[in-house]
Amino acid sequence: MKRTIAVLAIVLGIVFLGLAFIYWTTPAASLPAFLPGFDPAMTGIHFKHGLAALILAVLLFVYAWFATGKKSRD
Repeated sequence: MKRTIAVLAIVLGIVFLGLAFIYWTTPAASLPAFLPGFDPAMTGIHFKHGLAALILAVLLFVYAWFATGKKSRD
């Protein structure tokens, strides 16, 4: 079960990493309408949205790393 959750965390981490890239390279007016931050009148990028997505991706990768690591012997 832990392995399945770790794989899911890795997949979600990759999704959030891609989302961070999209937020940092695409103007707000060109974002898909279903993404938070879509604003047809704005020409800038959403740095904070991208940073939040990057932080979530890193946290998910760290969780997957610890979930699949060696088990301690007590």
